[in-house]
Amino acid sequence: MMFKVSDVKQYMYCPRIIYFTYVMPVDKKVTYKMKEGKLEHLHLEKLETRRNLRRYKLEEGERRFHTFLCSERLGLQGILDLHIASSGDNYPVELKNSLRTGVLNHKYQLTAYGMLLEEHYQRTVRCGFIYLIPQQSIYPVPITTMTRSYLRRLVEKIQNIVITEAFPPPLSKRARCTDCEYRNYCADH
Repeated sequence: MMFKVSDVKQYMYCPRIIYFTYVMPVDKKVTYKMKEGKLEHLHLEKLETRRNLRRYKLEEGERRFHTFLCSERLGLQGILDLHIASSGDNYPVELKNSLRTGVLNHKYQLTAYGMLLEEHYQRTVRCGFIYLIPQQSIYPVPITTMTRSYLRRLVEKIQNIVITEAFPPPLSKRARCTDCEYRNYCADH
């Protein structure tokens, strides 16, 4: 079964999102944050095409937006916001409408795209970037053997929810439920 790269991010936010997406599909509520994020992405893309790459600490390179990537081996597919092709290297870039750095679900979403880029271009990807739109800050994220291994385990956990149709337990971090598009379906918030 093929999953979306965004499912990795969603699973890390709350495993129940996977359940409500694949096992018991329901209509999700599009939140204000989701709408705002799409608009911010579009605005940033227009600006990004005119900027140089110094902010990424790269001398040269080509920006490529909305690259579709797919891997049967990984069981993942997705459309990468942006990647930079520079001197034979590829750098995935995830655009986030967030104020927070070091968010794990963003890190592993970026790792997944890095691994997809590797397979597509047959070149090792050692680093990617998270671009936080509100601050216009760019953070490098190493893509290591450990993050690759953990990503594979995450995909297995996602597959397990779908195969077993098991409803995941509630989150201990209930604050996440406040803005969740599936909040009305959990019945334990």
